[in-house]
Amino acid sequence: MPKFSYVAMDSRGKETKGTLDVGSQNEAITRVKEMGFFPTKIVEVDKEKPEKGQKGGKPAGKAKAKGKGGAGNIQIKIPGLSGRVKSKVLTTFTRQLATLVDAGLPLLRGLRVLEKQERNPTLKGIIAELALSIEGGSTFSEGLAQHPKVFNRLFVNMVKAGELGGVLEVVLNRLSEFMEKAQKIKGKVIAAMFYPVAVMVVAVVIMAVLMIYVIPQFESVFSGMLDGAQLPAFTRLVLGMSRAIKDHAIMTLAVIAAVVTIFLMIIRTKAGRRLWDKFKLKMPVVGPVVSKVAIARFTRTLGTLVSSGVPILQALMIVKETSGNVIVGNAVAAVHESVKEGETITAPLEASHVFPPMVISMVDVGEQTGALPEMLLKIADNYDEEVDNAVSAMTSLLEPIMIVFLAVIVGSIVIAMFLPLIALMNGIDSTEKGGKGD
Repeated sequence: MPKFSYVAMDSRGKETKGTLDVGSQNEAITRVKEMGFFPTKIVEVDKEKPEKGQKGGKPAGKAKAKGKGGAGNIQIKIPGLSGRVKSKVLTTFTRQLATLVDAGLPLLRGLRVLEKQERNPTLKGIIAELALSIEGGSTFSEGLAQHPKVFNRLFVNMVKAGELGGVLEVVLNRLSEFMEKAQKIKGKVIAAMFYPVAVMVVAVVIMAVLMIYVIPQFESVFSGMLDGAQLPAFTRLVLGMSRAIKDHAIMTLAVIAAVVTIFLMIIRTKAGRRLWDKFKLKMPVVGPVVSKVAIARFTRTLGTLVSSGVPILQALMIVKETSGNVIVGNAVAAVHESVKEGETITAPLEASHVFPPMVISMVDVGEQTGALPEMLLKIADNYDEEVDNAVSAMTSLLEPIMIVFLAVIVGSIVIAMFLPLIALMNGIDSTEKGGKGD
């Protein structure tokens, strides 16, 4: 009999793990629910070592027959990219499904309609699997849970809460609104970063052209003009950098690649990620945008989950996983522990020094009046506008900064090339004056 490992949460939000010997994944889900847990992940444990003549637990004959299909059966999957769907595509799917279900169309029929019109091959296959799962007797949330790369815990748990409360169409509408607003904020930030990135690319191209093609021409000219006289120190520095880049281009690229790789490896560590996320929140110009986006994401996610019927402890665990920032995630974890002990939400939020006093005060009022979800969503709406203002301020500041940066880089190279000419002209003037004096 197959063995399945499960990860689940109890009513207090505490995570538990274990294994079950059942016939199928649906039976495993049912068994975990009967135990009083909320399953979040259920996968089949790797089968025992196959007997001789078999490979991967399947008869050798079948495995061999499977390979007779030739090259047409070969599937190439890129690690880290296969099985994923862009957030924009998923947002459109959620909005369309919400519209169909809200219009009174049965869920299964709605999925079949969306499957026929879906152009994304990955999502099309997933929708077909969801429809088959529902036809087999599973719930919609159980089907979604089988695709964690596409549907995160927020999506699955909101749908599950809607199923339990009999308001799936309402939850789908809330979920689509949540995803659309998150997509809108993401689009604004990306659009704001386009200008500085474009300027940086132009600066790098100009630097490469100057260092590899233009400056070496000046070096040959200087060697014939100055008759062995020493060049100014700044000019020698620029010429040395030009020679290093031109003669050791591969080594230069390797050093740049090594620096980038080391940086990526550092921020993947626990301490490195914490320092990097903290720096992003405190970074000049960009920091206010990152901070406001994080607060808007936290309040909207928590407010949407709680208003959809997800238990507060479970909602806080989901918010922690989807926060996108370690500092904010740690603050949410502290809130979870506080609520678990029967205390308030506001104290750990204030202790984190991430959330401004206005947010803490509004959360406190919402907690005391019993209108926490509504208050959280009001904060999120307010911070969506704050993000707009912060992005506009960042763009207006970055434009002159990048222009000055580019001017300094190009201007420094021009000055370095003109210093020998100025020295040469000064030498000619002094020679002419000395001749006249004789």
